Amino acid sequence: MHDDERRGMGFAIACYTIWGAFPLYFRLLAPTPALDILGHRVVWSLAFLVILLTARREWAWLGPALRTPRTLGLYAAAGAILAANWYTYIWGVNAGFVIETSLGYFINPLVSVLIGVLFLRERLRAGQWIAIAVAASGVLFLTLSYGQAPWIALALAFTFGFYGLLKKHGTLRSMQGLTLETGALFLPALALLFYRDLSGHPSLFAFGWQKTLLLLSTGLVTVMPLVWFASAARLIPLSMLGILQYIAPTLQFLVGLLIFHEPFDQTRLIGFAMIWLALLIYSAEGVIHQHALREARL
Repeated sequence: MHDDERRGMGFAIACYTIWGAFPLYFRLLAPTPALDILGHRVVWSLAFLVILLTARREWAWLGPALRTPRTLGLYAAAGAILAANWYTYIWGVNAGFVIETSLGYFINPLVSVLIGVLFLRERLRAGQWIAIAVAASGVLFLTLSYGQAPWIALALAFTFGFYGLLKKHGTLRSMQGLTLETGALFLPALALLFYRDLSGHPSLFAFGWQKTLLLLSTGLVTVMPLVWFASAARLIPLSMLGILQYIAPTLQFLVGLLIFHEPFDQTRLIGFAMIWLALLIYSAEGVIHQHALREARL
């Protein structure tokens, strides 16, 4: 393995580990309401991004982006979907559904593939269809067993999937796009926090200096993993990045099961096992396909 690949793997493992530990971080912010946490995450993410881009002197992209209505609309829409994803995740974690939030990110790659078929007219190979069918069977099994769909998991998977769809049509780099997205959300988030404060529900200083520091750090813990992810994507093959992405939901699942002791009965185990089998089929099919392409080029 080359030095660049080792560095790339380090960046990927670091970002996925941070994302995997997010339930521990957001649980520390309780009892701050999820809506307040979301507002702070938007505000302080933008603040941290402004500092980072200023230090790097990377502002040449902003003028052309602001003069292009299509770019503004696309990233504003992406920001709205990202906010929905963030809120669902924060609420799910602090309401005691960490295992279900992990399910959302387990099925997200398969949902993204399905979105590609429906909206980009991408064609799937037989193995990919089998993986999607097995995952759908797992979700259906959980729905029939518990009398309701795993809405938190589905909301996370589909919001992140549509976020990826919009980003696929974007022209900005990762940090630039996130800056425009959080910029579009900044005034609504700030207005929300002021409204909450004036209506007798302050969040920044209401729960002590420890919570205040944690809320201020939401920008750092949001942006830095994305920076590491962008670096990893440049240094290692996407196939390797695709395998490593399961670190995050696996850690989230273990946190919910072993640390927060959330219920995980035999029925849920069967449903999860079906989805894990789908991911195994999907990943193995992808590796086999890439190997066949390399062989054909030789």
